[in-house]
Amino acid sequence: MITRRDALALWFAGLGSPLAFGEDTPGPTTVFGGDRRPTDPRLGAPKTLNGNFPFAVPKTREEWEARKKAVREQVMVATGLWPMPEKTPLNATVHGNIQRDGYTIAKVFFRSTPGHLVTGNLYRPTGRPAGGPAKYPAVLFAHGHWANGRLHEATEQQANASVKEGGEPDLVRGRYFMQAIPATLAKLGFVVFQYDMLGVADSTTIPHGAGFSAAAAELRLQSAMGLQTWNSVRALDFLAAQDDVDATKIGMTGASGGGTQTFMLAALDDRLAAAFPAVMVSTAMQGGCVCENCSYLRVNTGNVELAALFAPKPMALSGANDWTKEIMTKGAPELRALYTLLGQPDHFAARAWLEYGHQYNVHARQMMYAWFRRHLQGAAEAEAATVEPTYRPVPPAELRVFDAATPRPADDLDVTQLRASMAKSSDEQIGKLTPTNAAALGEYRRVVGTAFRVMLGGTLPAAAAVRSGPAETKIDGATIHRAVLGRVGGTDAVPAVGMFGPTFRGETVVVWVHPNGKASLVADGRPVAAVAPVLAAGCAVVAPDVLGVGEATPPKPVPVDNRFAGYTFGYNLPRLAEQVQDVLTSIAFARSVLKARRVLLVGWGAMGPAAVLARAVAGDGVVRTAADLNGFRFDSVTETNHPMLLPGALKYGGMGAALALCAPTDVYVHNHSGTGIGRVAEAAYEAAGGKEKLVRHGDRQDDAAVVRWLLG
Repeated sequence: MITRRDALALWFAGLGSPLAFGEDTPGPTTVFGGDRRPTDPRLGAPKTLNGNFPFAVPKTREEWEARKKAVREQVMVATGLWPMPEKTPLNATVHGNIQRDGYTIAKVFFRSTPGHLVTGNLYRPTGRPAGGPAKYPAVLFAHGHWANGRLHEATEQQANASVKEGGEPDLVRGRYFMQAIPATLAKLGFVVFQYDMLGVADSTTIPHGAGFSAAAAELRLQSAMGLQTWNSVRALDFLAAQDDVDATKIGMTGASGGGTQTFMLAALDDRLAAAFPAVMVSTAMQGGCVCENCSYLRVNTGNVELAALFAPKPMALSGANDWTKEIMTKGAPELRALYTLLGQPDHFAARAWLEYGHQYNVHARQMMYAWFRRHLQGAAEAEAATVEPTYRPVPPAELRVFDAATPRPADDLDVTQLRASMAKSSDEQIGKLTPTNAAALGEYRRVVGTAFRVMLGGTLPAAAAVRSGPAETKIDGATIHRAVLGRVGGTDAVPAVGMFGPTFRGETVVVWVHPNGKASLVADGRPVAAVAPVLAAGCAVVAPDVLGVGEATPPKPVPVDNRFAGYTFGYNLPRLAEQVQDVLTSIAFARSVLKARRVLLVGWGAMGPAAVLARAVAGDGVVRTAADLNGFRFDSVTETNHPMLLPGALKYGGMGAALALCAPTDVYVHNHSGTGIGRVAEAAYEAAGGKEKLVRHGDRQDDAAVVRWLLG
């Protein structure tokens, strides 16, 4: 029979690939040596919005439902809408009716949150036809990045070009296509609310794409994308509340950035009944504006999958000769396969007009009208086909919401004031989750635990992969194995060493996380003093070089986009989150490969916060954790390129919240004076019935004391 200790000594048999060790590997903890580095994409240039974002169709409904839940939560956390903010009164003002043939246009403003105005125009059919519906279906319309948004007026030259190439039937629609959509829908029997994006048309208090680039905004997940998405939620609230609207039959459309808002709202609000995002869903470019990006939004996902979250409700989309030009072969087939899997193949449609550039011209518009007539009005497919009628546009200046008779309200806040108000409301909302009993602790874990799962890139994996190695070295009675670890199915490569002594019993493994990585285990050719009692107690030690440490240090700094961090962290995890993932990989290795029954975790110096964060999302994977908090607090991070930036950390309670999520496991933290970790962590441990299991020392403790506690 092979003993547990023998299994450790032989764990490398048949695993990974051999490591080439020779004269260029001078140290007993060196995995690569020389100028070599792990083959790990995280050490190179980060992924950007211009990457490739394919969607893999799940094999079963159950697999999709689990994935849908996780991605939807990711979207809500990324946009700062997890949990949903309180819906305060809209206090809407509707005024200035304009009469047109078959419809009216009103001017609207309301408050999506106290001190922030949403503006737009409300189009209504005129009268109610005999025998017609008691209430109308409705459509929410988000404009894209056309100049002046809903007030867009193309030049005569541009309009002539559109007519000449066949995209528009006449000069009126060539110049005023933004009015063609709501005017036609109103004539067809829909109520339409066309609203402004931030910094466009009448929404001028916060400039478009400005005001959310600071580290303080990132730490609270405040972004233009998040605020704009919240405005869409409240615009839907406004539209659904109209007395002539059937709130069960509301659709949404928009092109370009308006297409982004369409699939975003469709992803997170169940009230939409149909959707038509135009020229935006693609496996290519994901949205180039600040208002279409925010941290975490597209980490391990992309616009096709975000659109898929609406399935199996009716969604159609259009492409053009732009970044959506391959939609019919990359994206649409996968979406159609998903709808088929869910039993509603007729609820998805796509078409690309490659003879035209980036547009929402009459051909795509007519496809949209037919789609909404079928799925919101119940028209048969043969009857739904619609030729867009002519209409008489309103001079854009006459559509403006504010004028001398109706001036802009004085309570409209600038971005600094609004961010402060949003932070106060969010703090109050999260503060109410502070656990007081077991049930409240469960809700705290559901909300805050989910947020940390998104922010840190996931929880403890069931297993780890051995990329290559190990190779064995013996020093001073201890055995060292050098290897490269990684996440199963991933592309990471984590240099690590395992160390054990002659008394190792195969029961307990200590995951050792240190600013010097695996090199911290050895000094002067022998195990360091702190590790000696661990080996003497019959434990093994696994020490990784987490990202940014030792041999996992990038050859040059990995840049953070200095215009807006969401351009970087919307597609890549922050470095601190990647470090936490490397710690979790090491824990999974100890459990799945070394077969440890007990895993202990220790974080030394500047790596202490990463250890606590890993423990917070590790479930039952770690028995005891000791960590130096290094006097760290997230509000000390003032630059978006700071290595400890973790977007959202302040919103959800920082290191104190991470400790609360560790309850009721044994945790020993020190060097935390001034970090403010106390109240919520104490409350969580009391609610879990394990107050004594959280041990805190304000000052830094010596290594021997930390190890004594860790070993119990």
